[in-house]
Amino acid sequence: MRKPRRAAIVKIVPALTARTQFGQILKRVKQNGERFVVDRRGEPQAVIMSVDDYIRKFAKFPAALKRIHKDAERRGLDRMSLRDINQLIRQVRRARRRAHD
Repeated sequence: MRKPRRAAIVKIVPALTARTQFGQILKRVKQNGERFVVDRRGEPQAVIMSVDDYIRKFAKFPAALKRIHKDAERRGLDRMSLRDINQLIRQVRRARRRAHD
C-alpha cells in the first residue's frame, strides 16, 4: 500500500552543497517527498525530485500500463507480498524447465 504523500517541500541549495551532500538529498527526496532546486551563482539550474513525484506531476502514464494496473487490481495481484511473488516466479520457472526437458 502506497503511503499518502504530503505536499512537496521545495528547498533551494547551492550547487556545491548539492554535490557534497547528494546522498543525503536523495534520501530526503525519497523519504520526505522534498524537492530541491539547485542554484548556481544565484540562478536556478536544476530540480531534484523523486521519480514517483515526476511521473505524477509531469509524465503521462501510458494507456497500456493503466489497463495492466487495473487488471492487476481486479485480480488482487496488487496486494501480493514479495514472498508470494517470489514463490509464483519459482513455480513458473519449474514448470518451464519441466516443459523443456
